[in-house]
Amino acid sequence: MPYSTAFGDHFYCQTDGRLECGHVFLDGNGLPARWQEQATFLIGELGFGTALNFCETWRQWKLNRSAGAELHFMSFELYPMQAEEIDRALSRWPEIDSERKALVAMWPKDPKDTVELRLDEQTRLSVVCGPALEGVRNAAPGFDAWYLDGFAPSRNSDMWSPELLQLVHDRSAPGGTFATYAAAGFVRRSLQAAGFTVERRKGFAGKREMLCGVKGRITPRFR
Repeated sequence: MPYSTAFGDHFYCQTDGRLECGHVFLDGNGLPARWQEQATFLIGELGFGTALNFCETWRQWKLNRSAGAELHFMSFELYPMQAEEIDRALSRWPEIDSERKALVAMWPKDPKDTVELRLDEQTRLSVVCGPALEGVRNAAPGFDAWYLDGFAPSRNSDMWSPELLQLVHDRSAPGGTFATYAAAGFVRRSLQAAGFTVERRKGFAGKREMLCGVKGRITPRFR
């Protein structure tokens, strides 16, 4: 179970991080169903961590994608892991063995600046190394979905600042969505103030609530 000494928190749910990804980030953003609607799809993620969310998303993408469609997954990470650390962290899930091995084989020895990987002909990964605020500010708009997966707000407040969440909104495409395990009141209020319509849903593995939402004052289309 990977643990960050910098933030005093685990990288993912101790019950099952892969299943948590499905419940929170995929289901919370209406995926994989929405992949059938667009030829290209851009996912943004705050916190690449062990690459668990990416590998599970890539697995689901391969099972559900249309011919010729392309997924671009862009993550923002201050402390990128080494390949052997990613390999060790993800080895507990046989379901993502092929994705783990492919990613680890291509991962640079010294990840810095922006790591750009073409994983297959329909899947591209970008990991922007550095502070998320700077990375998202410099990103082009057009994100279709966001995984807000920084460490707990009480331990990593920079990843949940109103300024950063405003940028997440501003860089989202019309009708763009977000999902997060976090349900703290100040996070919900900041997302609403940024311009998202926010919905509370049942959290994963006994967690009472999670948040998801859509850009604009409209009814979420991914229920």
